[in-house]
Amino acid sequence: MIQEILKIFIPALISFAIGIAGAPILAHYLYKHKAWKKKAGKGKGIGGGKTPLFDKLHKEREVNTPRMGGILIWSSVVVTTLGLFFLARIFPIPAFTALDFLSRNQTWIPFSALVFGALVGLVDDIVEVTKGKGGLSLSKRLLAVAAMALFVGSWFYFKLDIVSVGIPFAAPLFLGIWIIPFFVLVTLLIYAGGTIDGIDGLSGGVFSVIFAAYAGIAFAQGQFDLAAFAITVSGATLAFLWFNVPPARFYMTETGSMALTLTLTIIAFMTDTLGDGVGVAVLPIIAFPLAGTVATTLLQVASKKIRGKKIFLVAPIHHHFEALGWPPYKVTMRYWIITVMAAVLGITIALLG
Repeated sequence: MIQEILKIFIPALISFAIGIAGAPILAHYLYKHKAWKKKAGKGKGIGGGKTPLFDKLHKEREVNTPRMGGILIWSSVVVTTLGLFFLARIFPIPAFTALDFLSRNQTWIPFSALVFGALVGLVDDIVEVTKGKGGLSLSKRLLAVAAMALFVGSWFYFKLDIVSVGIPFAAPLFLGIWIIPFFVLVTLLIYAGGTIDGIDGLSGGVFSVIFAAYAGIAFAQGQFDLAAFAITVSGATLAFLWFNVPPARFYMTETGSMALTLTLTIIAFMTDTLGDGVGVAVLPIIAFPLAGTVATTLLQVASKKIRGKKIFLVAPIHHHFEALGWPPYKVTMRYWIITVMAAVLGITIALLG
């Protein structure tokens, strides 16, 4: 058990250390090339209308704080993962082989999703800061996410024989081939939750707790490689958070949020029936802030279309709290508290269910 514990925490410390060391280099490069929005605000919201209140709240910081801070997260994870992988093969001694967590049956899929989301998101960010036209269109980003989800969902069904999802305190729900579109739907919804990256320190704190929670679930299931990977992501995200707390040195943006949300969805499914657990069922609980982000956005759009008026001053709801006059740091820290408590509840249900 000591070996498994070390396999979990040493990679997390390594990814955190790499992130802390690499952040000044990344920040220097981003500031040197002025990698921020050329025009503040969203321009158009998800529903197609203008977003004057949001634009007013964020008009100053968006045009002088660099984007692409998510590079710090996924690059730290990639360096840690591949570094330990090659170290174990160049020096095949127990001290090194015990730390290698890149395995075909547990971590290749989420690792590949992390890289895929990072690269697509990076293209979006580069277009945003160089062309100033809002990056890739929403339809293109959704298409990329759906394509990745379709591939992985098909892999789960055809290669891994996953045909059901776990239900807490009950028998698994059989879906058969419908597990594929269900996988795509969950992925798209979690990806939409990536818009929580809107206030200094918010997304970093939320994602680090969520991934740590799933690391605990995977560890309890005996999926030690998956647990090590999840906590490595958490460690890298904490390094990002160190430089993202108010006032943020840089923002996560698409290259970080797409990488994290795609990876999170796959880890949730990996800790479901594949691990004799209920990883998907507890996802809305553990990732409650992400679920709330999606729900309030959809409710806002639906209300404007059907009733002709808004429910919230601004959606997602964390911006509503800003509009009410809450200082951004208060919104952020209360979200951190809620995420920790939601994670505790989710882990409890996952372990008992």
